[in-house]
Amino acid sequence: MNPEYDYLFKLLLIGDSGVGKSCLLLRFADDTYTESYISTIGVDFKIRTIDMDGKTVKLQIWDTAGQERFRTITSSYYRGAHGIIIVYDVTEQESFNNVKQWLDEIDRYACENVSRLLVGNKSDLVSKKVVDAATAQDLASSLKIPFLETSAKSADNVEKAFLTMAAEIHKRLAREGGGMPGESTQARGQTTKINSAPVWLGGDKQTQEANNCC
Repeated sequence: MNPEYDYLFKLLLIGDSGVGKSCLLLRFADDTYTESYISTIGVDFKIRTIDMDGKTVKLQIWDTAGQERFRTITSSYYRGAHGIIIVYDVTEQESFNNVKQWLDEIDRYACENVSRLLVGNKSDLVSKKVVDAATAQDLASSLKIPFLETSAKSADNVEKAFLTMAAEIHKRLAREGGGMPGESTQARGQTTKINSAPVWLGGDKQTQEANNCC
C-alpha cells in the first residue's frame, strides 16, 4: 500500500487577535471565507497535502489564539514546529508593531533554526491600509525572511504564502543535511512522526508534544 504522504511539516500561525490567521487557514485548507469567523480559543489545526518536487508533503497547520490569556497554552505548540508564519493586519499599525514581540516569542519557545515568514493580511482593504509594504519588507529583509501581503477574503497570495513557507522548510532541511520530518513508513521504515512525537490526524485530539527540536 502506498503511504498517504512522504513528509509532514508542522506550521504555526501566530500574531495578534483579529489579524485574520483563522481566515487565512480556512482559505488555504478549505478554500472558504467567512466574515463572521469566531475568534480562536486556544489552538486549532487543519491539514492540507501538497506536491513538492515530486514528493507528497502533508502540512499540519496550527492556528493559535492571539489573546494574551491563551499565551501559556499556545507557547507549548512552538516546540516541534518546522515553520512559523507571523501575521499582522495591514490596516492596524499596532499589529505590525507587535510583530517584534511575536518574534521574541519565537526566539524564546521555538527551535533556533525554525523557518519564518512575515505576512501582512487584509491587503484588499486598500483605503484602510496604514502599514506600507516597503516598511514591512525592510523588516523582513533585516530578519532575512520572506515577506508577502495577502488577502484571505480575495485569496490573493494565500496559496503562495503557505507554499513559500513549505519551500523554505524544505530548503533549510536539505541544506542542514538531516532527514525530512515525518517521513513516511515507506521512506523511513518507522511510524510517521514529527520530531519523535506520534501525530494524531483527528480534529479534536491534540498532538503529543515533541521532545526534540526540528
